[in-house]
Amino acid sequence: MRPLVPPEPTDVCPGCGSVLVTMTGDGAGSEAGEAPAHPGASASCTRLFETTLRGLREESAADAGAAATVALADAAYDAQHPVPGDAARAADAVARLAGALGGERGTPGTAAPPVWRTTIADVAADLDVIDLPVLVDAWARAVHQDWCSVGSRR
Repeated sequence: MRPLVPPEPTDVCPGCGSVLVTMTGDGAGSEAGEAPAHPGASASCTRLFETTLRGLREESAADAGAAATVALADAAYDAQHPVPGDAARAADAVARLAGALGGERGTPGTAAPPVWRTTIADVAADLDVIDLPVLVDAWARAVHQDWCSVGSRR
């Protein structure tokens, strides 16, 4: 019989709703009481985003394709992690996302969707079978469509 191992403590990202293992140690926003590096996101979600995009971010200075993918990922992450009480920041993030998607059609809502179809956790989970630029594009399109689905319910 295997000994019972207590589960890792988890937290829910207030932005995207991903349930992730609670960060401890030397990560961004990981010290007790320290705010996460990205407002609107948990420290664990911010670290997952940073880790997932690190390689592309390093390549982006020399590779226009990598730079475009990083810009799209940044826009999607910002749109998916609105800061409560800062509607202008959310609207700007959604506008940047639509622009990064080449003027994606649809009218975004003024409030964040209650749930998201895809998050950075899904992107990170699929990295072993699908290229990151493909995953980022699909995630960004889903985030924009989620915002637009709220707008169509008005």
